[in-house]
Amino acid sequence: MSEANLFAQQVANRRKSAWLVIGFLVFCAWLGFAGDYGLYLYTRGLPPTEYHHVIPFIGLATCLVAGGYVWSAWRNGSTKVLNASGAAELVTPVTPEQRQLENVVEEMAIAGGVPKPRIWIIPDPDPNAFATGHDPASASIAVTEGLLKTLNRDELQAVVAHEMSHIRNYDVRLMTLLAALVGAVGLTSHVLLRVLRGSRIKGKAGAPVGLLVLVIWIVTLILAPIASAILSMAVSRKREYLADATGAQLTRNPLALAEALQKVDAAPDATRSIIRGAGHLCIVDPGERRLSDHAGFLGDLFASHPPIRLRVARLRGMSYQKS
Repeated sequence: MSEANLFAQQVANRRKSAWLVIGFLVFCAWLGFAGDYGLYLYTRGLPPTEYHHVIPFIGLATCLVAGGYVWSAWRNGSTKVLNASGAAELVTPVTPEQRQLENVVEEMAIAGGVPKPRIWIIPDPDPNAFATGHDPASASIAVTEGLLKTLNRDELQAVVAHEMSHIRNYDVRLMTLLAALVGAVGLTSHVLLRVLRGSRIKGKAGAPVGLLVLVIWIVTLILAPIASAILSMAVSRKREYLADATGAQLTRNPLALAEALQKVDAAPDATRSIIRGAGHLCIVDPGERRLSDHAGFLGDLFASHPPIRLRVARLRGMSYQKS
């Protein structure tokens, strides 16, 4: 990737991160104040002895919580993802595998022109890796114990270069925010649905317009977690191809990354330590990978990563062109 293209990608990712936050806040405002408005219309015609929704406490509370959550995700999102996966920071390498990992990370940081990220190891036998952080200066790379045992040095270097690409391109900021906000949408929808179920509002004298608004609001609550998860998967898929290409450029060895992806994909078990909402951060889908094998509508809709065979084919094509 040329310096001009790299700079353009970084600017685009910063802009998308800002729009992601704005979109999340607007969505939460809709969830809150639309619910307030619907309840206001719905209870306006009830007898004086019944509950009348006047104060928009749902919208105020939702916006306040959403703002706090965005601030927390911005500052601590990467730490939460690492802690949730059970990762331990590699400070002093002890084993030959750990020393090799540190050496490879240092090499790829120099090749990528970024500060050396912090290194974390996840106690999981399934091979996988991801990068997270706010920017290159605060980035982290996490790999599983299974990855260190499965890959040789060239393959490990290729995987680290792939993750270093996410750091260079500022994908880590966008994807870490996305992981946190997708979880927040699901939690917000769940809490508001529970509040609605627990309310004692009677439905006989409410206004039809209020009922319609409430129905739309409830449908939004139900569909929002699904829509946000699909969005995160779509964003992730586009960035994996770019990171594969940039990683291969850093190592000048696209075949090593192709072989690493095949080894990782051949692992029999899912990466249980990595939380479901952060799956799009990983180099391969940490869950059951059957959906990722499907190209087309099904894979595009539900898979967090492109099919491994397509990624491998592109990398092998790069190797052929190089030779």
